[in-house]
Amino acid sequence: MRCLRRGALALLLVLALALPVAAERERLGYGRLVVNDQFGDTRDRDRTGAYASSRVWGPTWSGRLPTRPGALLELRFHGEIMTPRNLVRPRPGDRPYAGALSLGLHSHFRRGATEIAAGADLVVTGPQTGLGDLQGALHEVLQSPVPSKRVLDDQIPNGVHPTLVAEIGREVALGRGRLRPFIEARLGAETLLRAGADLTLGPVGAGELLVREASTGHRYRVVTRDARGTSFLLGADIAAVRSSVFLPESRGHDLTARRRLRAGLHWQGEGRAVFYGLAWLGPEFERQESGQLLGALRLDIWF
Repeated sequence: MRCLRRGALALLLVLALALPVAAERERLGYGRLVVNDQFGDTRDRDRTGAYASSRVWGPTWSGRLPTRPGALLELRFHGEIMTPRNLVRPRPGDRPYAGALSLGLHSHFRRGATEIAAGADLVVTGPQTGLGDLQGALHEVLQSPVPSKRVLDDQIPNGVHPTLVAEIGREVALGRGRLRPFIEARLGAETLLRAGADLTLGPVGAGELLVREASTGHRYRVVTRDARGTSFLLGADIAAVRSSVFLPESRGHDLTARRRLRAGLHWQGEGRAVFYGLAWLGPEFERQESGQLLGALRLDIWF
């Protein structure tokens, strides 16, 4: 863990030294995505909700990634709540409550036609995030079940987990669509190796920078262009998971391969754009009863 912490901090330092210089970089875009099972199967459990946002700086966008690592930098934020299936009286062996906030710096570049994203996140867990209190307050307003004291007392404890993240992908023309196989690796808060692909049919997203949301795998737009129309998205991936601070083996959780399926729609018109997607997440540990269906939503209005 000490080597991992040093490696993550060293990578953050290297990327920080390449922070925007006025003569070389400009702010290129901002992207965000809200994920919640209320937009999907409407049941509060497991990976119940998340929020992702990205801000990107780099040289003038040409529709392609730069070839130099560090030339284009993304400041990435991600927050997520994970819960047992019953927020008041969870059954034995269910997942513990977990809140996580992460902030990271990532570089996007290419080698030939291969796209690479690499960086480091600092993932903060436990009651110190305040996410348990936030969910409780929101559920009181919505008159939904509130996490019990028993559930919150048993949640994943306070911690800071440096995490290295890398993704390699390559977009291939496929008729009127674009197929993008990818491989992703994570080492830290969760250690896993994932492989999958995304298929896009339509003009929205072409020549843009999209960033992958961690819980669903949906890619949200960050550096955009004025491409009006509709794009349909399909994606799938599978991950071999070695460890997870959210499902510790010390609590008897036997991890399984993670499978995700997703579909979505990007629409852009004059002065506004919408994304809506669904993602099915398979069970993450042996005693998890079933998968779940999450919805993802983004609305943009420009004046």
